[in-house]
Amino acid sequence: MKRSVIVIGLCAGMLLCGLAGGQQPKAARKTARGAWGVHKSASTDASLPRVLLIGDSIVNGYRAPVTKMLEGKARVDCWVTGMNLNSGNLRKQLADVLDDESYAVVHFNIGLHGWPPGRIPEGQYEPLMRAYVKTLKQHAPKAKLIWASTTPVTVRDKPQELDPQIEPTIVGRNAIAARVMKDNKIPVNDLHALTVGRLELAKGDKFHWKGEGYAVMARAVSQAILKALVTAR
Repeated sequence: MKRSVIVIGLCAGMLLCGLAGGQQPKAARKTARGAWGVHKSASTDASLPRVLLIGDSIVNGYRAPVTKMLEGKARVDCWVTGMNLNSGNLRKQLADVLDDESYAVVHFNIGLHGWPPGRIPEGQYEPLMRAYVKTLKQHAPKAKLIWASTTPVTVRDKPQELDPQIEPTIVGRNAIAARVMKDNKIPVNDLHALTVGRLELAKGDKFHWKGEGYAVMARAVSQAILKALVTAR
């Protein structure tokens, strides 16, 4: 059986309107068109473990450098999705993605698209996250799982200031997610802590990052994957 790695982090390069508007991706099992969808590794080396990055537009920003850093060590797939934890068919699509390949490690995030008020009902973030993790475990039972915390949200055109309305929601949900991961013995790759002190790397559109910011994330993601690959052998 092939071994593979799933990295679920946030994917970048999507339109900002997708973050605010909850744009839904095409069926997860179909090859991606544009940023959304499943991006399969170009590598045909079946001896390498397969890596799946799952997330929204932030992960699309570090997908290419992670692929480069893991060249010759893993094949990197990426599922870029605009869904949130309360999206009706999220777990079905997640199951479809996981069932397509044999993955060895999962590095995942699903955060930014759930911030607008009412999108995730009060008190439902934790049970929805627990259900999401349960799906991961059911459909990738041999995979090492890694949670990537959601990155900071800044003030538009003032990237070195944290957004006073949205950022508290991000911080609070990261704390809830960390509790869920602790209960499930899933390590956390704290991309929020990594970048909150580097806001000069924020792009200025509230959500996204400059190339150097994505490079910082890519190094952290690659290191987390490589560590997980060692323990997966």
